[in-house]
Amino acid sequence: MATVELRFSALPEHVRTARLVAAAVARRAGVDEAVLDEVRLAVGEACSRAVGLHQSSGISEPVWVTLVEEEKLFSIEVGDEAPRSAPGDNAQGADGGVDVDAEEDEMGLAVISGLVDDVEVTSGENGGSIRMSWPTTPPVTLLP
Repeated sequence: MATVELRFSALPEHVRTARLVAAAVARRAGVDEAVLDEVRLAVGEACSRAVGLHQSSGISEPVWVTLVEEEKLFSIEVGDEAPRSAPGDNAQGADGGVDVDAEEDEMGLAVISGLVDDVEVTSGENGGSIRMSWPTTPPVTLLP
């Protein structure tokens, strides 16, 4: 089991780097080439979401990404330190209306769910994470 861990400042310009690293590690892990664009997009969306949560909450801690290569599965977990209520709770803005950031957050989660079949979202007082996984195929070995 191989693991790669990234931590980066919550700045939008670092999201591209996370996407590139995720695609490279996914390719090496044996994720199907046809799925690599989905991996890039899902990781980009999850990292952008985490960066936005950190920036809107004034959190200086880094966003973290863990990429794990197992025998038949490749998984990525993107985490943040932004405290919030559980998913599905109706966040309200200062004027009593629904918070626009909450609507954008739900849209981002919908995009990720549309790209990845196996997704798990957790959140709470100490932050949250999005865990995504894809099946891998073993490399083909050519005999001499």
